This record gives sequence, C-alpha cells and structure tokens, in this order.
Amino acid sequence: MSDMNCPESEPVLPALYLFPVGLSDTPAADVLPQRNLQLLRRVRYFAVENLRSARRFLKSVDRSIDIGSITFFELDEHTRAADIPAMLEPLENGNPMGVLSEAGCPAIADPGADLVAAAQRRGLPVVPLVGPSSILLSLMGSGFNGQSFTFRGYLPVESGARSRVLKEMQRSIDRDRCTQIFIETPYRNNRLISELARVLPGSMSLCVASDVTGSDERIITRPLSWGAKAKYDYAKRPTIFLLYN
Repeated sequence: MSDMNCPESEPVLPALYLFPVGLSDTPAADVLPQRNLQLLRRVRYFAVENLRSARRFLKSVDRSIDIGSITFFELDEHTRAADIPAMLEPLENGNPMGVLSEAGCPAIADPGADLVAAAQRRGLPVVPLVGPSSILLSLMGSGFNGQSFTFRGYLPVESGARSRVLKEMQRSIDRDRCTQIFIETPYRNNRLISELARVLPGSMSLCVASDVTGSDERIITRPLSWGAKAKYDYAKRPTIFLLYN
C-alpha cells in the first residue's frame, strides 16, 4: 500500500513533499486535506521559509507533534544558492522531507522553488500536495480570464519603474486578454488602489481579494473608477489584486 492515504502503520515514502500552509487563522483541518495532516505528523525533516511560523503551523495541526524531534532547514530569500543542495541530504538518505512556505503553496512565488529545482536535477521524487493558493483562489473569485494570467508579485517601488509596469500590464490586458495578478505590502494597500484608479483607465476592472479563506474574507470586482471614490480600508490586511478589462 502506498502513502496515498497514509495510514499510521505504513511508512511514508521518501519524497520531497510540498505542504501548503493556511492563509489565515482558519483551523488547518478546515482548509487542508486529511492526507496532508497525516503526513505532517510523520515527516521529521522540513525546509521552511520561517522557523517560528513553521513551528506554530505544525502545532496547530496537532499539538502532540514533538517539535524537538524535527530537523528544520531555513530556506528564505537570503539563503545562498550554494547551500541549498545540502538540505536534500535527509531525502537522499531515504527519509521523507517537507517544504513549508510562510503561507499558501510552497514553491509558488516562494524560495522553496529553488529546493524543488535542486531535487529535480538530482532525480529525487517531488510530491506537490493540495491546499489553498491565494493567487488561484482570488482568480477563481474574480470573474476574470482564467485561461491566460500573469502573477507579477510586488510592483516596483520606484515611481518610474512602477509606472512602466502599470502601462505594461494595461497593454497585456488589451493585447493578450491576460489577467494581471499582483500584491503590495499590506500597509500600502489603500495607496495602491488610489494609484491604480488615478493612472489606469477607469473602465478597467479591479478585483480586490482580502483575507482569503479567513473569517473576514472579501473578494470584490469593481470598475477601476470605484477606487477613486469609494470608501475602503485594506490597510494591514493580506490582499491580492487583479486587473482585467
């Protein structure tokens, strides 16, 4: 029997398991499949973006998990590329490993992608697991084109570069019918909405997806002109922005 259902008596097959993490304070059992929870209880080697967040997440899955018995490798934006392959040593020795992002799906706009690439180069098995992705959930709720879309991450801070990217996004929407998805530092969310309404045509459509999967989840799609006159407050709230026409 494979680890597809992962009964407690069966060994976990050695592979690099990519574990999605919740996007909000919603209990893990409400957003993650049972298979993920069973595997998380049994893996003893993890590459994690943030050590404190990873420990807190594992305890939220099951308070009986012995954190002291787990080996963590920190893998963030500051990790040197030369140090990444060595993290795979437990897997090469026959032990299952997990990858945890700080939120959402590992290896999607996440440093975990570098470890996955290293595993693929070495021919090691990689197993992506089902779970919440703020990017895809926001796109699903937007009503925008899901056949062609681009995730741009954070927009440039420098005004000239930022203006060029905004115009590039507008051209991509008009020319290719490609949905544009991006994020901002939460305390600048309100400022971003005002800027989009000021710089881009008001006839374009903006989707604001905030606190996705959380108790205060709100996903709204409005003409971009809404951002110039509506009252809103997305400051300090995790938010995904999408543009289309």
